[in-house]
Amino acid sequence: MPCSGEPQPADPPNRRVREEITVSLTMECSVVVKPSLAVAAPSSRQRWALATSLSALLCLSLILSVGLFLGSASRPLRPHFTVPRPQAEAPWERYAKLAQAAAFGSADSASSTVSTARDRSAAAVAPAPAPGPGAGGLDVDEEEEEDHDGVSPAPAPAPAEEEEGERSCDLFEGRWVRDEPAGHPLYEAAECPLLSDQVTCRRNGRPDSGYEQWRWQPNGCGGARLGGSGREALEQCRNRRMVFVGDSLNRNMWESLACILYAAVPDRSRTRVDDVASDHRIFRAMEYNCSVEFLWSPFLVKLESKQDGSRALELDQLPAALQQLRGADVLVFNTGHWWTHTGKLRAWDHLERDGKLVEMEGEEAFDAALRTWARWVDHNVDAAKTRVFFRSVSPEHKSENWCYNQTTPITNGKMVPWFPKSLVSIVERNIRSVRAAPVTYLNITRLSELRIDAHPSVYTVSREGKPLSAEQRQQPLVYADCSHWCLPGLPDTWNLLLLASLATSPATVHLLG
Repeated sequence: MPCSGEPQPADPPNRRVREEITVSLTMECSVVVKPSLAVAAPSSRQRWALATSLSALLCLSLILSVGLFLGSASRPLRPHFTVPRPQAEAPWERYAKLAQAAAFGSADSASSTVSTARDRSAAAVAPAPAPGPGAGGLDVDEEEEEDHDGVSPAPAPAPAEEEEGERSCDLFEGRWVRDEPAGHPLYEAAECPLLSDQVTCRRNGRPDSGYEQWRWQPNGCGGARLGGSGREALEQCRNRRMVFVGDSLNRNMWESLACILYAAVPDRSRTRVDDVASDHRIFRAMEYNCSVEFLWSPFLVKLESKQDGSRALELDQLPAALQQLRGADVLVFNTGHWWTHTGKLRAWDHLERDGKLVEMEGEEAFDAALRTWARWVDHNVDAAKTRVFFRSVSPEHKSENWCYNQTTPITNGKMVPWFPKSLVSIVERNIRSVRAAPVTYLNITRLSELRIDAHPSVYTVSREGKPLSAEQRQQPLVYADCSHWCLPGLPDTWNLLLLASLATSPATVHLLG
């Protein structure tokens, strides 16, 4: 009985080999399957048939095995195994590394920088400035693994990860905590002659002082404090010219920093205040060659009074006084509130561009003004000399979140943003457009929204400059000031964040979350 199972045709290069092996196997099978059937008994015939079948199957399996072997000989061998992936780092281990890398301030710089806490994995984007940056928890994107034909991606270099951790520590995300009486306030209102009557709340009759004793504690960053003494602030200001440009909220911030510095100067006779003009004021600490200025410009672009008595907002022109600021070491800009006024409260009668009247919606005008500002920064600021900051909008607490009779910060509950999101987007887009000198975004909006207790409310002054009477205080809907901030108070924290940002290099814009 012949062996069953003819070999399959092979590839041309292997045909001769396969034919020779097949002939050999067939001959071997022939020897096995040629018995003498005549001598077999009936029972032996059955056994012989079984043995013949098994032999045929054996021959067939041998032929198939040889065919498979010869067929595979023409292909390269490819090992099939799974390349082990590196194990992902546990979240808590990653956080520990970031917290270590993000600890703000070092022993080498402690004597010349404000002791601030940089604990989350951010100045913004700014910088903190590096920005920095930035909204809760760690701002670190989880790395996605990619599998390319079984090859695992190479891990990121450790130094780069540490740098990312440092940037992701965000000074602007955290919580308010009660501070020891020795820590806050940083100065007393009674000892600072630079404060305007509008914001000296205790002098105007406010009975509580707890709003002065809250300290901002950033999340993470090893639990380091944000804070510092007036002496450290003076060292930060040494040989520097710092200028605030904007509306009354930037004046609020200027008064705060001037008082922090004034209270720390050992010899106050070596200080001076120069009123350059009605819209330009300068505080000088002469022993430190330090000057802090405020320039009133609520729109940043030029508001011009015309001969006919009308007021034109010139969207393509900045005030001439800004040219005096070229070469300053620090520029802090803001705008926002005045753009939201309507009706009789609106400061302009018409808009102009290229000397011609133009008609446009408020948001379009706001964008045009900020584009003019961004171009001015690009053409007039030397990044090697000057640091540029833009302070985010300072929140009001009216209507749903009303500041009247509030004595503690918001710790839970929903906050209602009042400033249009579209305007915030315009601000951030124009900040990012600046190329010559990176702009650090001082994103104080969220942390300030929590301080519903820190406004003057009814402890302010009337338009005549006098403290509100008892009768006027009983009419908070008419007289309560829920826009500005008491001093000492919240703007002191804004300045600590500013000084902390100055201690680091610029980074990308820290956007609102």
